[in-house]
Amino acid sequence: MTLSFEDFPTGRVGTFGPRHVTREEILAFATEFDPQPMHLDEEAAGRSMLNGLAGSGWHLCAIIMRMMFDGFIGRTASLGSPGVNELRWLAPLRPGDDLMLDVDVVEARISKSRPETGIVTFKVVARNAAGQILCEMVSPIIVSRRGPVAAEEVR
Repeated sequence: MTLSFEDFPTGRVGTFGPRHVTREEILAFATEFDPQPMHLDEEAAGRSMLNGLAGSGWHLCAIIMRMMFDGFIGRTASLGSPGVNELRWLAPLRPGDDLMLDVDVVEARISKSRPETGIVTFKVVARNAAGQILCEMVSPIIVSRRGPVAAEEVR
């Protein structure tokens, strides 16, 4: 079943995970995309403000996107996103973390310029198994509406 705009009222979408993060994938991502010492070298990471090896925030965002895709976006009539409204990294991603995502709809509105679509804004909170929040993100996606659009909505 494909989810449309009407399937996303304000409130909880769901909790997704766990997703286990390994040291090897942290190193692989950092080597390819964010080769800073705190993401690649245990000794250097221990001397950093992160006090130990930590995954890149961009790695965490990529994992969040995958978890969202597997959880609901992959079966949603998504037309893409106009961007990210807010992104905050609050605690480091560590090797061995088991990530959970809490996803809520904070706003759902019909597009004024394209009434056959709606804009659904999600708040995503990523946390580890201890409940520590690692990242918060607020991001809209454009979603097709179900069925025909009434003539009065097209102006």
